[in-house]
Amino acid sequence: MKRAITFILAALVMLTGCNTNINNTKDMNANEPLQEVTGRKNFGPSHALVTTPQPCVMIATWDENKNPDVMMAAWAGQLDARQIVISLSKHKTTDNLEKTGAFTISFADERTVVESDYFGLVSGNKVPDKVARAGFTLTPSPNVNAPIINEYPLTLECKVVSFEDGMLIGEIINQSADESILTDGQVDLAKLRPIVFDAAGMCYRALGEVVGKAWGAGKAIAE
Repeated sequence: MKRAITFILAALVMLTGCNTNINNTKDMNANEPLQEVTGRKNFGPSHALVTTPQPCVMIATWDENKNPDVMMAAWAGQLDARQIVISLSKHKTTDNLEKTGAFTISFADERTVVESDYFGLVSGNKVPDKVARAGFTLTPSPNVNAPIINEYPLTLECKVVSFEDGMLIGEIINQSADESILTDGQVDLAKLRPIVFDAAGMCYRALGEVVGKAWGAGKAIAE
């Protein structure tokens, strides 16, 4: 698979597009008791497990003085072949996005768990030099007005398409990867070892093991 992003949160987009009638129906039924599902445990509609595991996406931006900021975002996914979608509340990052119209996306991995978690814990509004404090370095993107964090070996350079009601849509202008995570010229997740957020265990888990062939494993039934 040539695309670096391997997860799709289409449901995130679908939820934001729900019409008024659907929302009203949800409100009317909110106080009705849930029916038990035989052989299963109910958690209700808003339990943390609803979208687990979640990608650990690192968003890097400049401020108006070219100071870098990085934050971790979990509510992210691929909208189509060249667009990504991220749900964001107000942060230093969102302020920067409004000023520059650009950002880069990287993926936290096993090697950067501590630093990536730190970027999610600390606000750039309170710690403006948090990238330097983490010991990370950067290179200005040659394609968009945003920094590339060198310690993350896979990066997407993106322009803002729209940012409304907390929903960021970005266009992928370029993808670049360090040679250390390539096999036969393609990104190898077994080498990247990206992490995801496990809301059930409140921890990070690494990805990488191949368990089946995409568009192939199911042929055992189809044929």
